[in-house]
Amino acid sequence: MKKIAFALFTLVLALVGTRVSAQGKFGPDSAECTKYLSYYQEYFKQQNYDAALPNWRKAYEICPPTASQNMLINGTTLMNRYIRIEKDEKIRAAMIDTVLTLQDKRAEYYPRYATTALNNKAGYIAQYFNDPQILYDEFDKIIAVTKENTKPNIFLLDLNAAIELFKAGKLDAEEVIDSYQSSLSLLDKGSADSEERAKAKTDLESLFITSQVASCENLLELFTPRFEADPEDISLITNIVKMLSSTEGCQDNDLFLNAVTKLYNSEPSYSSAYYLYRLYSSRDEPATAVKYLEEAISFGDIDTSTKSDYLFQLATYCFKNGMNLKAVDYARNAAELDSNYQGKSNYLIGTVWGSLVCGGDEVEKRAHYWVAVDYLIRARNADPSLTEDANTQIRQYSAYFPQKAEAFMYDVVDGQSYTVSCGGMQATTTVRTQN
Repeated sequence: MKKIAFALFTLVLALVGTRVSAQGKFGPDSAECTKYLSYYQEYFKQQNYDAALPNWRKAYEICPPTASQNMLINGTTLMNRYIRIEKDEKIRAAMIDTVLTLQDKRAEYYPRYATTALNNKAGYIAQYFNDPQILYDEFDKIIAVTKENTKPNIFLLDLNAAIELFKAGKLDAEEVIDSYQSSLSLLDKGSADSEERAKAKTDLESLFITSQVASCENLLELFTPRFEADPEDISLITNIVKMLSSTEGCQDNDLFLNAVTKLYNSEPSYSSAYYLYRLYSSRDEPATAVKYLEEAISFGDIDTSTKSDYLFQLATYCFKNGMNLKAVDYARNAAELDSNYQGKSNYLIGTVWGSLVCGGDEVEKRAHYWVAVDYLIRARNADPSLTEDANTQIRQYSAYFPQKAEAFMYDVVDGQSYTVSCGGMQATTTVRTQN
């Protein structure tokens, strides 16, 4: 019904446009039209808005929209100025309606500026209305026309309205999820203001996640039948993987396993390999998880930022699963690739050394703590935000340094160079003892 109404509305406007065109740019009473245009414009330039308003009203009444685009733009300025101070709610509502109508007319009669006009209309709707149903309905109509050229913040406002309606029981989870995914897709398509779009995308994702609309239960209920109906739809599969991977605790299920595997087999990429790592790590299969994250890192088209992040994730995962040599190697690789990881990587390597259990005499059993402290000092020097945690670890490890007398018995003294071999790793450090 809405589509039919919109089509009829468009037809009426087209017919009006044709009639106006036949009457000329300034309409049937061109002399009066140009007179009042001139009157209001002069007052407007002088910023005498009280005198400009009645003359603008007369011009707007007599002139067709084709007479002047500025008539529509300036009229918006005048209306907004007086809306802010108008106390009578009925008059104020009429003025707001005029502002929105002016944007529609500008979009209709000046198609080159249609996107700008409709984006402005969305801004005014957000400014003057609070009802989430009105906001959601109106934003959706505008987005349907402006698509990827929609101002990024409008997507955020639209999703927020959808979430409010969901909380009120007026929209179901599927409608909100569809709205979210559609907005993300349009943001990805847009080319202008890439920084603004990237921020809007991040804000949109944060809003969606914190809304708790996309519970794992909701996602499984929504996407399982879709996947079963069309398991070869790569676009659908990609959506499933993205949604489930970003929802806490929603990776250990058959839908995620099947979707990720299908995605990787159909379109091998570092991102699909990474999703398989996430899957198998959640299923406590470390060997397979490490294999896929190593594959993700090996893809030639992976960017430096993502690769360094994956390397550090892999280092952390290996350490948690007892693969100390791999953990140290990957932490070093992350730091070498991106200096931003020097602090975290050194902290992790220090923690690896501190966790070792070494054999030998009393000095050899404790020498690995010297190496651990060395790396923790490097960590806090590289990244001051790690200072507190590093100092805590340093105090703990320093308590295990050998006693001075005990070290002396093995011909080991403070300040001496010492090579530590433990757990398949080797490092040269400096002797430090306790009194």
